[in-house]
Amino acid sequence: MALIADALVPGAVFGNAAADTWMKDHRLIDERSLAFDRLIAAKLRAEPALIEKARGNLARWLETCSDRARPALLEWQGLVDGPFDELLVLLEATDERATRLRQSSPFCGILTEDERLGILREFQARESVTA
Repeated sequence: MALIADALVPGAVFGNAAADTWMKDHRLIDERSLAFDRLIAAKLRAEPALIEKARGNLARWLETCSDRARPALLEWQGLVDGPFDELLVLLEATDERATRLRQSSPFCGILTEDERLGILREFQARESVTA
């Protein structure tokens, strides 16, 4: 979807209402990803050894990833292997870099199913209110 969005001028293909809906939906997805990462940061603070899960994911993904995905994964690898506090700051950041990196987060498997579903339900409720 991001590839399509990059090539679009808002309203050019979808019409203004549809483009506005797409933008709202995308912002909601970014907010949901931020909520996941903020909870992951809290869990990492409480149990720093959880970072090994991300390291393992990255090692496995880098073995088979596409050339297009490799730069983001290598960027994550540098963050995971770098200063712990800087990683935590990035996980809770709202800037463009943090938002971009969330699209390839190596932290899957850190949240429990209940934690993940709680965030998904919260955002599903928010989405139904704004629809």
